[in-house]
Amino acid sequence: MCGIAGYLNMDGAPAEVEKVEPMTNAISHRGPDGEGQWIDGVAALGHRRLAILDLSEAGSQPMLTPDGRFAITYNGELYNYRELRVELEVLGHAFQSQSDTEVVLQAFAEWGEEALARFNGMFAFAIWDKIQQELFIARDRYGIKPLYWSQSGNVFAFGSEIKAITAHPAFQREIDKRGLFEYFTFQNFFSQRTLFRGMSMFPAGHWWRLSPSAKPKSSPTQYWDFHFQIPDSPGTQTEYVEELDRLFQQAVSRQLVSDVEVGAYLSGGIDSGSITAAASREIPNIKSFTCGFDLHGVSELEYGFDERSNAEYLSHLFQTEHYEVVLKSGDMERCLPEYAYHLEEPRVGQSYPNWYVSKLASKFVKVVLSGTGGDELFAGYPWRYFRAAVNDDFEQYVSRYYSYWQRMLNDEERRNIFAPIWEGVNGVKTSEIFENVFGQRPSQLETPEEYINQSLYFEAKTFLHGLLVVEDKLSMAHGLESRVPFLDNDLVDFAQKLPVNLKLKNLREIVRIDENAPRKDLQFFKKSKDGKQIFREMAERHLPERVVSADKQGFSAPDGSWFQNGRIRLIEEKLMTGNAEIFQFLDPKAVQQLVGEHLSGQRNRRLFVWSLLNVETLLNQS
Repeated sequence: MCGIAGYLNMDGAPAEVEKVEPMTNAISHRGPDGEGQWIDGVAALGHRRLAILDLSEAGSQPMLTPDGRFAITYNGELYNYRELRVELEVLGHAFQSQSDTEVVLQAFAEWGEEALARFNGMFAFAIWDKIQQELFIARDRYGIKPLYWSQSGNVFAFGSEIKAITAHPAFQREIDKRGLFEYFTFQNFFSQRTLFRGMSMFPAGHWWRLSPSAKPKSSPTQYWDFHFQIPDSPGTQTEYVEELDRLFQQAVSRQLVSDVEVGAYLSGGIDSGSITAAASREIPNIKSFTCGFDLHGVSELEYGFDERSNAEYLSHLFQTEHYEVVLKSGDMERCLPEYAYHLEEPRVGQSYPNWYVSKLASKFVKVVLSGTGGDELFAGYPWRYFRAAVNDDFEQYVSRYYSYWQRMLNDEERRNIFAPIWEGVNGVKTSEIFENVFGQRPSQLETPEEYINQSLYFEAKTFLHGLLVVEDKLSMAHGLESRVPFLDNDLVDFAQKLPVNLKLKNLREIVRIDENAPRKDLQFFKKSKDGKQIFREMAERHLPERVVSADKQGFSAPDGSWFQNGRIRLIEEKLMTGNAEIFQFLDPKAVQQLVGEHLSGQRNRRLFVWSLLNVETLLNQS
């Protein structure tokens, strides 16, 4: 796990180490264990190292093949690198290190882009071909590791974070009004746009070859995509549970490969609990970490936010070495400057608790296992899918789902909020951005199962991707590698082919829950007891009944209450006085009306308030 950066002079001008060094320095937090730069003609590669596999100098980067043709800067972990290494050795490749980086490099030298289909892991990397004078960049299937790119004039640049690109003198950081509009619609980015003009997220599951001599310029090529489908010949429920158990244990075991200590997040729920149960069998007294909340003065609906009791119980059962951090209302405001700097562009949810639990874990381990991905693979958000499970056709489905996914502002509210810059953003068709996520339109959808599989695809491409960006940025801010066992290739392939009725039971029932409401997941689960049915059945083998049957809840702070009663200074001093940088783009009166609705308890707008505070903090750092 590391940080990568680099650039390519498309006009043939020689690259300079003086320009790539600041790019790697800007992401030094991602790799405190070492750095390196490499120049060949028009190309410059930079690297910051967080040493996880092969801690010796032999694992340093940028790394070259023995013949000097290929050079790589790589960020990630390849969990099947040992098997691939054996295969490559049979083909005549010799290795100088014990790192997975060298396996990625030699695999590319042997198979080119076809090597990507063989990789089981998380990665973003760039390889320069000295003979062809060609840059190859790629990102893992699911988007676990971030990768950004931009072009300014004749300079093409890439990096693990936007700040690596803007450290090059050809680039600057400027708010993208259209990106701001997209974010305040979905509280996420459904396109490859970011919050900054000219800065794009490289799409997951794609590769790209670039060369100064190529005319016209190429575009990224997709090598993998999610495909949730109804199986042609479904097996029995017992068979599915057995195979899920086997694949899940295998996935966790694979991701324990490391030359440094591995820990686990332990929230008290079935995802992190199942991972910790599996990991503890191979790592006695594994270190575990959880985040709790001070619940003094919060609403009754938010009492269940603190999960320490179940986490402590699981720690007792699995004999983990357990650590906790407890957050208070002021902790959000205290971390915002650092949080915003490292996250760079806000994404889904109110994720500052992740900042604190990552900080805690980094004091004890360099690698931590996370439960991200379980809900997206096994249908953990039924109140979303059921809103669009029964439709006349695909157009109606998209219309219904789009209406739901305007998480913060609807069309009318956005028109008022963005009045100061309306001429610059009124051409943004958010409904088209939404529909484009689905790619090629399905030929025919008839049953609720087929529509729910479309929803699972959509959320894997958008919501899960947003969670992964947050997970990476906030862990790497503390020099911590976060691994996600749910996104093991074999487990993902299996989950995509599961019958929907093994994930959900009430396929035609619509239980309406406000996405902004506190405890929305708990409210839904109390009404329906639905979601992740097969995973719960599997988890019964490894977790106590009180955890498996507990009401579902996400990892969230009681911000609905904390934002009220003057607890957050920035709300009163910035947003409600009009003394905020964000009012360059947004109408103060329209914003204050919506924030006032939250402060008065008239309507829960916690996502909107949080997003305003997050973007405002970013603007003050520009």
